[in-house]
Amino acid sequence: MYFKSKLYFNTLTEEDNTFLNSHKSIENFSKGHIVYYEGSRINGVFYVCKGVLKIYKTGSDGKEQIVTFAKPGSIIGYRSVLSNEPACTTAQVIEPTQICFIPSSVIFHFVRTNGEFSLALMKMICKELDQANVFIKDIAQKNVRERLVEILLMLEETFGTSPEGYLNIILTREELANIVGTATESAIRLLSELKSEGYISLVGKRIKLENKNMLKKIAKSFF
Repeated sequence: MYFKSKLYFNTLTEEDNTFLNSHKSIENFSKGHIVYYEGSRINGVFYVCKGVLKIYKTGSDGKEQIVTFAKPGSIIGYRSVLSNEPACTTAQVIEPTQICFIPSSVIFHFVRTNGEFSLALMKMICKELDQANVFIKDIAQKNVRERLVEILLMLEETFGTSPEGYLNIILTREELANIVGTATESAIRLLSELKSEGYISLVGKRIKLENKNMLKKIAKSFF
């Protein structure tokens, strides 16, 4: 699981920003909207200004496998643009979202003319590849309970918590199961077990991590 920063846009010059502003467009989307589908052709990249999207792949059985989330500062769709290949994932809004669309011609212009921008993109790609490798290792070496706890810790680290201590992202049990890579029933059962053990609190779809030290031990992680 990995989450993106906006460091690449910090490399733009004043001239670059003027060029970007003259070509970009901004649009708002409601929950459930599909920004792009797996297998579709994308003619630009999407910069998330507000809100959250889930990025997922669909199995042959139609089941989603959530591979990451895009939050403010994220850029999505760029790998398909750079490789000139169809999108390998689907991007769906899970919180009302504002997205800035940047045509592929603008991205290629920056790649050709701004070395720092190109280097920042390369670093981001390398980081995401490393994170993907870690995710694959976890799927192979950790049991479902360990993966679920690791995901809960990751969600808190990434999205933070409300004043009451609940995660700042609300997911359905099915979505949570799709991140972990398990059946919805298994995710529900494990959440119930963690609650009964006093490690988490549940109020509807809201989750609070009560004993993070123990959760870190369960996840065998370095949070």
